[in-house]
Amino acid sequence: MSYDGRTYRVTIGECERELPIFEVAPGVKIAIFNMLGDTEVVETAAQMLSASVPEGAGVILAPEVKAVPLGHALSVGTGLPLVIVRKIRKPYMVDCLETEVVSITTGEPQTLYIDGKDLALIRGKQALLVDDVVSTGSTLNGLRSLVENGGGQVAGVMAVFTEGDPGSWDQITALGNLPIFTD
Repeated sequence: MSYDGRTYRVTIGECERELPIFEVAPGVKIAIFNMLGDTEVVETAAQMLSASVPEGAGVILAPEVKAVPLGHALSVGTGLPLVIVRKIRKPYMVDCLETEVVSITTGEPQTLYIDGKDLALIRGKQALLVDDVVSTGSTLNGLRSLVENGGGQVAGVMAVFTEGDPGSWDQITALGNLPIFTD
């Protein structure tokens, strides 16, 4: 990835941020949204999204790393349990569910894991999938697969931002859309 100093301004509630624009492939640039450590943005986004949590949702799933604080804040605000979908299998994780995805920010295949201890939270439940940004849908599809293989159903999908063509993401509750830059 390369950075030329340009930024893209976003607004989340009362929060305004300048996102750095990085080239992620030849001729393709995206604004990188990183809410890690930005408590104001995390809390504001969670509060705004919590108003749209689907009725019947019984558990929240969030992939590590950048979506974890959002998932946590939504869990606190709604009282729903939170399952963190890991990208690295730790030795203490047993009887895991796993699936492979390719993330736009890494460009490399990644395996997503749900620890066996969390399967009871998913089985027979309606899961709310939460991410920071939905770009290609790869992580989202991996989360869906894990929920279905874990015996649950997807109740809905939320993100702070979608990316690219907004019409591609009308089934996702998001607070905004980030463009893809091709110059």
